[in-house]
Amino acid sequence: MRLRLIPGLLLALAVAPLPAQKLLVANQGDRTVSILDPASGRLLATVIEGVPGQWGHEITASTDGRTAFLPIYGNSGVGRPGIDGRQLLVIDVATGKVTGSVDFGHGVRPHLPVLDPTRNLLYVTTELDDALTAIDPRTLKIVGKIPTGAQQSHMLALSHDGRRGYTANVGPGSVSVLDMVARKTLAVIPVAGEVQRIAISRDDRLVFTSDQTRPQLDVIDAAAKTVKTRIDLPGLGYGGAATHDGRWFLLAIPTKNEIAVIDLQSMRVARTVPVAQSPQEILIPPDGQIAYVSCMDSGQVDAIDLASWKVDKLLTAGKGADGLGWAQ
Repeated sequence: MRLRLIPGLLLALAVAPLPAQKLLVANQGDRTVSILDPASGRLLATVIEGVPGQWGHEITASTDGRTAFLPIYGNSGVGRPGIDGRQLLVIDVATGKVTGSVDFGHGVRPHLPVLDPTRNLLYVTTELDDALTAIDPRTLKIVGKIPTGAQQSHMLALSHDGRRGYTANVGPGSVSVLDMVARKTLAVIPVAGEVQRIAISRDDRLVFTSDQTRPQLDVIDAAAKTVKTRIDLPGLGYGGAATHDGRWFLLAIPTKNEIAVIDLQSMRVARTVPVAQSPQEILIPPDGQIAYVSCMDSGQVDAIDLASWKVDKLLTAGKGADGLGWAQ
């Protein structure tokens, strides 16, 4: 029996379609961005940042998933001496190429990019200006600044309507509350001797930041602008995210190589999930089924099934895997 070849079939088989969804990983150790197929774990592209002596920590994608934004922080950590970064790289997700940049005009240590789809604005924490910088993601023009009223405003969480912003001010150990529309500081809340990372609940009522002086999660009442409660942890916390059903808050515990799962009804740790070495950041995509955890010391990303609370797969990224972004 002879096989009959159908014209175009071989070409169709040879060229696999690109996945509709992509996981972006900023790798501090090798100064690259990994673009991964989250379903298979396949590496689709490695982006070379190409900024001598500097690198990015955090990344996000445009609403259409075509473009990624990577601030180049510098060559050190928050509050430490070193080169002060002054630009944001623009990456074509399909090709894995850097296609442009935004220059902030001077060293500002730009860190976290957050997209507000309701107003089509890209916010970037610019630490050395004690402010957020607002960028039009279509024109790549800087359109304004929002003062935070504090130094080392390292991370940002937005309310789901984009009207309120909250920054974790690392060294001062405080959280700034921002009016994103009027572009002004509403309050600066004292929290601890030092804090790291920040996240917001699905209903926008609670804001979470990790105390770096003792193993506890500080929970802020967004309406009252005060610390509501503190939750004991198995170790110092880091990046976190709330599940889409609003029931759980997941928090990385880097020294324990685990994720603490906090019950937001009882305000206690309900369970822990072992992950790879030194978990940093947690991302829960729009479907809400999986939590992705970047693990810096292993250069991997754990995918936790939120139904079984088990690691479903382990994705290989790059050295010093840190910031996560989702493109679709």
